[in-house]
Amino acid sequence: MVRTQLIKPRIREILSRELPPELVSMLPKHWVQIGDVLILPLRPELEPYKHRIAEVYAEVLGVKAVLRKGRIGGEFRETNYELLYGSDTVTVHVENGIKYKLDVAKIMFSPANVKERVRMAKVARPDELVVDMFAGIGHLSLPMAVHGKARVIAIEKSPYTFRFLVENIELNKVQDRMTAYNIDNRDFPGENIADRILMGYVVKTHEFIPKALSIAKDEAIIHYHNTVPERLMPREPLETFQKTAREYGYEVEKLNELIIKRYAPGVWHVVLDLRVFKR
Repeated sequence: MVRTQLIKPRIREILSRELPPELVSMLPKHWVQIGDVLILPLRPELEPYKHRIAEVYAEVLGVKAVLRKGRIGGEFRETNYELLYGSDTVTVHVENGIKYKLDVAKIMFSPANVKERVRMAKVARPDELVVDMFAGIGHLSLPMAVHGKARVIAIEKSPYTFRFLVENIELNKVQDRMTAYNIDNRDFPGENIADRILMGYVVKTHEFIPKALSIAKDEAIIHYHNTVPERLMPREPLETFQKTAREYGYEVEKLNELIIKRYAPGVWHVVLDLRVFKR
């Protein structure tokens, strides 16, 4: 925040010479920086000046590319960002001692989830087997392998994202503890093997509960992420998980529940820490 406050006057100073006065007050006061790539929210009124605005932010903040914030969606949680400045959107973002290489223009990386990534580094236990069913670039499981010294099976369906997952395993020197699979997690053959399971997905995570249960050992812990409308909280998403688990012969103990962030108006992204028992 200190850096943001220090450079704001410089950005305003440069652009106030080029933009109409009423637009200067609409310049973004907040942005997201991932590595040396900036994600900038721009109001429609600034459209005619978007490339020049991006250029100034890039020069003052010292980044190589600027993207205009867009919506995230689709099976692989793809970004829909417009490139305003620069050409190379592949960067290495360092957080909590972890190196995350990614293409910011195509792969989601939410700074708002930093607390959960840090938490996963602390909950993992040395040599336990973690199966990350929605690994992405290793968002949640890299901290477990690097800091927690856990053994990790990381599953990622998107071929493009998988390339970065493999690179990140090497960048963080955890090839001896982390194995990556470029498959749909429902095709993963392992059963009754995991001490801990990561389900870091949203919207449709409940569809994968049966597969998670088949991978889990008795008394395994599952970190179950999903999105839930505020009107259904606090009974959801636990109720759906319990119902499905019982259908498959499991009981569930809730150990913890955390709100990650607001997903949409009236909808929250939450995570449950659950222990599952075979009946």
